[in-house]
Amino acid sequence: MIEAYIFDAVRTPRGKGKKDGSLHQATPVWLLRTLLQGLQQRHNLDTSLVDDVILGCVTPVGEQGADIARTAVLDAGWAESVAGVTLSRFCASGLEAINMAAAKIRAGLGDMVVAGGVESMSRWPMGSDGGAWVMDPRINSGTAVPPWRSRKAASTRRSSLSRTSTACCCSPRTRPSTLALRSSRCPS
Repeated sequence: MIEAYIFDAVRTPRGKGKKDGSLHQATPVWLLRTLLQGLQQRHNLDTSLVDDVILGCVTPVGEQGADIARTAVLDAGWAESVAGVTLSRFCASGLEAINMAAAKIRAGLGDMVVAGGVESMSRWPMGSDGGAWVMDPRINSGTAVPPWRSRKAASTRRSSLSRTSTACCCSPRTRPSTLALRSSRCPS
């Protein structure tokens, strides 16, 4: 079986998840564009070699809705051939995106995948997308109480939640080794 390797990890700044937080003005797609462009520059990456961008997003609504992964790829000026998909698995969305990227590579369905997560809870509080767990009392009273059950609770219980992170996975082993060698020669 083909092995998958994480050859780099990039993180944007974090801030308080509130309306006057330090990152409130930074839209989720702006955070991603900055991150993707940084990843490209850091490795002198030919983005046409990237097969897919997989991003997790807990609350894919508003400006972080639709397919923010594909939107960010286009906004960052990456090759039009790069696909993008967004998934939601609540708090494990970014981790699941990385797991899916590794599985895709190990199955031979891609050679290079960028994966991670994005969320701007200062702009879109958890539960903004609705759904039965948030909206239906029969469901949310019978399960663990969602912390966003009231808007006041959502705004007071969230901290350090404007964030995004990405890891780039590659195979076969020679490609990450070549990129790692090249990146070690880049000025910091």
